[in-house]
Amino acid sequence: MYAKQYEITLPADYDMGIIRERVAGRGHVLDDRAGLALKAYLIRERGVHGSPVHQYAPFYLWNDTAAMSHFLVGGGGFEGIVRDFGRPVVRHWTGIATEAGPARGAVPRAATRRLTQLPAEGLAEKVAEETEALRDLTRRHDGVHTAALAVDPHHWQLLRFVLWTGAEDVPPGDDSTERYEVLHLSSPELP
Repeated sequence: MYAKQYEITLPADYDMGIIRERVAGRGHVLDDRAGLALKAYLIRERGVHGSPVHQYAPFYLWNDTAAMSHFLVGGGGFEGIVRDFGRPVVRHWTGIATEAGPARGAVPRAATRRLTQLPAEGLAEKVAEETEALRDLTRRHDGVHTAALAVDPHHWQLLRFVLWTGAEDVPPGDDSTERYEVLHLSSPELP
């Protein structure tokens, strides 16, 4: 599994209805994309859940790197983002674990992302601890749709990404660094 995300930060007075319409009109295009586990069409709105910005920030989990590459640089879809918004930085992580939550059959409406720095020493222990914590999260919270853990070995950061049935399902005190609204979920090959 490979994770990737690009963040398009928009002006403070940007009409987020434009992004909502974009996703409503185009989101279904990846509903059957070969090699794609999921694409969560995410937004953050300034002032909502503490967000300082308006942002369009799709998140992907890919099962097939060739399909991911085709999407990104082979004319498989990303050129629409480049045409409409310019070429954003695309962050990417190597997958460690993906867990199905009790709400896998529901439509997720919220997502959280946590990025943490990994230690130089005790790396294997920290990853094992976070993997078990991810499993525990999916067992303890009925509102979890899918949870994933991945690593960025360039910056040595650990990513925890969770899809929730709704913002109200995110537990109080959750240590995520970003919270998102999910506008659409394409999940053609989600295990």
